[in-house]
Amino acid sequence: MAISLGSNQYGKAENRVMRVYRDTDRHSIRDLNVSTSLRGDFTAAHLEGNQGDVLPTDTQKNTSFAFAKEVGIESPEAYGVALGKHFLTAAAKATGSQIRIEEYAWDRIQVDGQGHDHSFVRRGTETRTAIITVEGRDADQKVWVVSGLEDLIVLKSTGSEFKGFLKDKYTTLEEADDRIMATSLTARWRFNTIDGVNFDEVYDDVKKLCLAAFATTYSRALQETLYAMGRDVLEAHPEIDEIKFSAPNKHHFLYDLDRFGLENNGEVFIAADRPYGLIEATVLRDGAGEPGEAWTAVPSFI
Repeated sequence: MAISLGSNQYGKAENRVMRVYRDTDRHSIRDLNVSTSLRGDFTAAHLEGNQGDVLPTDTQKNTSFAFAKEVGIESPEAYGVALGKHFLTAAAKATGSQIRIEEYAWDRIQVDGQGHDHSFVRRGTETRTAIITVEGRDADQKVWVVSGLEDLIVLKSTGSEFKGFLKDKYTTLEEADDRIMATSLTARWRFNTIDGVNFDEVYDDVKKLCLAAFATTYSRALQETLYAMGRDVLEAHPEIDEIKFSAPNKHHFLYDLDRFGLENNGEVFIAADRPYGLIEATVLRDGAGEPGEAWTAVPSFI
């Protein structure tokens, strides 16, 4: 019976990299969680325990921190591209690298209506993400960038219904003409180019477009809202070929107050965190380029 080594990768996960910019008295910060990985011909390490081709994960960690100073963090995407390309020069047997980044946002503390120069409060909304994949070297090198956000918790107290759905003998869900719709949104969007892209500006605008679509779309289903978000993003940003959403329903059920002699006109709800419906969708530009390795090893996405 023949046995062989299959796909493999290795790296250093969750390096907590904080960069403080002190060029002026008004400081700024970038707070990242950086995971690096390399894949390629590491057969000798697996079959023989020979580490001669292995760039240590500790070296990958050190590089992540050094690059925060040497290269800087103009954006998570630009920093990740620089890291991914570097690792392919540092490890000859690596054929590809993937850099996964979460950025945690901080807002300036307000003092007398003004943002303080060097004091910040951690924002409790979404986490920004970036996944950079680099394959090959020199003229054949390809770079894929997937930006995104996680845990963007949104809710609308009206403007949503859910009715006319398929029913069978196990169906107990009541139809709803007016309901709370809430989700903890994860979105990732794939760029078709990185040339001349201001990733910070694109991130802010994609978030703004998604929030506006959520707020203004009369939703007959969460699926309809996700499609509206994706459509608006692709129409506004030709540099993006596709956007993927994962949206768990954060259910809110009308609480029974009749037993207490109280009327509940859509005012009091019980928030249930599980089980939950999980809605996922991809919105794709017609004629979009092939994704290549962009989505390889990206978890929890269709």
